[in-house]
Amino acid sequence: MVSFVLETVIRFTHVSQGDPEKRRIQHQEGDYMEPIIMQARVRDAETILKLQYLCYQTQAALYNDYTLPPLTESLTALLFEYDTHSILVARLGEEVVGSVRGQLREGTCHIGRLIVHPRLQGHGLGTRLMYAIEGHFHSATRYELFTGYRSERNLHLYHKLGYTRFREETVSPQLRFVYLEKQISHHIIYEVEKERTR
Repeated sequence: MVSFVLETVIRFTHVSQGDPEKRRIQHQEGDYMEPIIMQARVRDAETILKLQYLCYQTQAALYNDYTLPPLTESLTALLFEYDTHSILVARLGEEVVGSVRGQLREGTCHIGRLIVHPRLQGHGLGTRLMYAIEGHFHSATRYELFTGYRSERNLHLYHKLGYTRFREETVSPQLRFVYLEKQISHHIIYEVEKERTR
């Protein structure tokens, strides 16, 4: 059952009522087609980097630090990660509106760079991306990620998804990382099944 978790997460819009290709969700700026999550293409790299730069502006302002790694990552470095990580994107038509990446090391899936375009935040896309990357690494026995200690929205999301704090690391006088983990369970399958019944 776990083997098809990713496909179910990515395609769960296809079990909604009506024609899935015409299904729309409401946004304050109007209707739009629901994003589809899939593996990133190499030619998406530059777009991912630009979206990442846009999304991390709020974090930079929060910590008064515009040298955060997501803001200084080069295109070369990101392209290298295509060989070492699995990178997923959320597409709205041909537009990349979200992304997340992960890497499996010694049974632990290290998740990072979760981003959602500001105009789509607050509509569950970040949650869908998290389920997708977890499902992609369904063989992991543990998931790990980190965020800044002042990043309350991030911390709220991760706690809601079952992550718990296990350590903190001081990076600078302004910034402290909070590391969170989740042991593998039937949580992902349960959430996917819940989506299917909506």
